[in-house]
Amino acid sequence: MKIYTFLFLTLINITFIYSQSNNVSDKYTQGWNKLKEIDGEAGERVVNGLKDISPELSRFIIEYSFGEVYSLRSLDNKSKEIVAISSLIAQGAIPQLKVHLNGALNTGSSINEVKEVILQMSVYCGFPKCINAMNALKEVLNERKAKGIIDKEGKIASTNKSMDRYTLGAKYLAMLKGDQEQILKDSYQSLSPELVQFTIEYGYGDIFSRNNLDIRYRQIATISALATLGNVQPQLKFHIKAGLNIGLNVEEIKEIMLLITVYAGFPSSINGTNSLKEVINEKEK
Repeated sequence: MKIYTFLFLTLINITFIYSQSNNVSDKYTQGWNKLKEIDGEAGERVVNGLKDISPELSRFIIEYSFGEVYSLRSLDNKSKEIVAISSLIAQGAIPQLKVHLNGALNTGSSINEVKEVILQMSVYCGFPKCINAMNALKEVLNERKAKGIIDKEGKIASTNKSMDRYTLGAKYLAMLKGDQEQILKDSYQSLSPELVQFTIEYGYGDIFSRNNLDIRYRQIATISALATLGNVQPQLKFHIKAGLNIGLNVEEIKEIMLLITVYAGFPSSINGTNSLKEVINEKEK
């Protein structure tokens, strides 16, 4: 009887181990397929290049980043790659950015849409990071062209000449929150009127008003960059609210924060999720 019990327990253990290894294998396969779907050859090179020094890192990138996080379904692949490039621009992580610039072009963003995301990051991350990102895009486009890949140029932004930059900016800022211009004035007009003026004229009149990137993608990019920076909670909460106002839903913003675990780490993701939680709680009061 003891022998049969021993054999039975051994069989259970073997079945469990086999099942666990099968799950890992399935996750790896799912992640590898997702990696190829999104980042293509550029992503494969990164993962394969790590196998000799850290096969664990290579495996975790595939299993966690692509097998779990990228396999979530609230955001489409185009939106996910806009999250990725915005986060990487915010960090100045150029080698990784180049991989995901390929990913953005592979998942439906036009060249001009990617340029727009980079231009928008000048507002939140500064011009030096934008310059580096635009140079990285130039390199990626040249590499893709040399391989015979023809990317769609996309719509060129038209210039609104019917109103001055400030009026135009105030109009677009009001799309995100109706009284935000007045809030800016109340907060900064007496101390730094130029800050109010430049925020509205450049941030919204020059950049946000450009009509060749959907407002939804602009908010996804902004939320990603601010969550990545990790030290701008008031601005992040404003843009989470703005995202909800223009049609993003809570599940989509949750997924942005989960993607941030891959690119900026869990602390930034936790802080961003806490900001989302505060916004939801404030709306429910």
